[in-house]
Amino acid sequence: MSPEQNKKVLLIVAIAVIAFNLRPAISAVGPLIYEIRLETGLSNTLLGMLTTLPVLAFGLFSILTPFFTKKLGTEGTMTLALLLLTAGLLIRVYPAHAALFAGTAILGIGIALGNVLLPGIVKKSFPNRYGLVTGIYSAMLGTGAAVSSGISVPVSEGLDLGWRWALGIWAFFSFVALVVWLPQMKKNMPVVANRSFKNAIKHLTNSRIALNVALFMGLQSFTFFIIVAWLPEVLIERGMNTARAGLMLAIVQGSGVLGTFLMPAWASRRQRQRLPVGILVGLEVFSLLGLIFITDTTYTEFWASILGISLGGSFGMALLFIVLRTKDTETANELSGMAQSVGYTLAAVGPALFGAFHDFVGNWTTPLIFLLVVSTLKFWTGWISGRSENI
Repeated sequence: MSPEQNKKVLLIVAIAVIAFNLRPAISAVGPLIYEIRLETGLSNTLLGMLTTLPVLAFGLFSILTPFFTKKLGTEGTMTLALLLLTAGLLIRVYPAHAALFAGTAILGIGIALGNVLLPGIVKKSFPNRYGLVTGIYSAMLGTGAAVSSGISVPVSEGLDLGWRWALGIWAFFSFVALVVWLPQMKKNMPVVANRSFKNAIKHLTNSRIALNVALFMGLQSFTFFIIVAWLPEVLIERGMNTARAGLMLAIVQGSGVLGTFLMPAWASRRQRQRLPVGILVGLEVFSLLGLIFITDTTYTEFWASILGISLGGSFGMALLFIVLRTKDTETANELSGMAQSVGYTLAAVGPALFGAFHDFVGNWTTPLIFLLVVSTLKFWTGWISGRSENI
C-alpha cells in the first residue's frame, strides 16, 4: 500500500477503536445496578442518574461541539473527548458517591464530543467511502455496548474485582483509543468557521431536511433507550425468568450490530434512502406487533433479533444522513451536534415517560402500541431525510 493508503487504514482503525469506547461507560452500568445498590445504598432514582447523566450531557454538549472545534480543531477536540472519557472512568473508581456522579458527568461530556465529531471526520476523510466507514464505526458502537453489557458481571464477580473496577477497567481501553488517535494530531488545526454559531443554528432550523434528520435521530434514540430500559421488565412480567429476559436485551444489542454495519453501506450507494428507511421501519413495526400480540415467549428471540436489526439499522441511517445531507465538514459537525442534541434529549425522557405510561394504564400493551405511533413518525421523518438534497 502507498503511504496515503496506510494513513487511511490507520485512521479507520482509530475511528473503529474510538467508536468501540463510546458506549461501555453507560451500557456496563445496567447489569451492575444490583451490586451498586447493595454497596452504596443509593435510591433507584439516584441509580437511574448513572444512565441519565451521560444522556443529558449528550443533549447539552452535542450542540456546543463547534465551539470546541473552532478553538482546538477537530483532531484536538477528539483528543479532549478521549481524555475526558478516560478521566471520568477513573474518577468513578474512587469510593465516594460524589466521585461516582462527577466521573459519570465528565465521561458523558467526553462521549458527547466524540459522538458529534465522528460523522464530520468521516465526511472529511472518506468522501468516497463514507457509507462503508459509517457502517464500520456504527457497528463498533453496538459491539462496545453489547460486550460491556455481557462481561460486567463476570468481571465484577468472576474476577472478584468488584463493581467499581468492572466500570473502571474501561479506562484502559479508552486510553488505548487515545494512543491510537494521537498520530492524527499532526494534521490538527482550528476549524475556521464560515458562519457564527447563531447563524449556523438559524440555517439548520430553517432547513426542512435538517429538522427531519434531527427528528429521525431523536425518534430512533427515543425507542432504543426505552427498549434498553424496559424490555426485560416487560418480559419478566409475562413470566420469563430474569436470566432469559436479560439475554433478550443482549440479542437486541447484538443483532443491532448487523443492522448498523449493513444498512449504511447499502443505503449510501442509492441516490435516495427512502427504501432503506421503509424496510427498517417495517421490520420495527413487525417486531413490535409480535411482542404486543404474541404473548407466548417461545418466539421472543426471533422478535428481539428483528427489533435489534431495525433499531441498529435506524441508528446507522441517522448517522449516514448527517454525512449525506451536508456539503462540507463544518456543516456535518453542525448538523451532527443539532441532531444528537435533539436525539439524546428525547432519549433522556423516553424511559421515564414509558414507565409513567405503564403506571397510568396498568399494562405494557398500551405503551408498546405507543411505540408503533413513534415508528410511524420515524418513517415520515426518514422519508423526508431520504431525499437526494443537501442542506
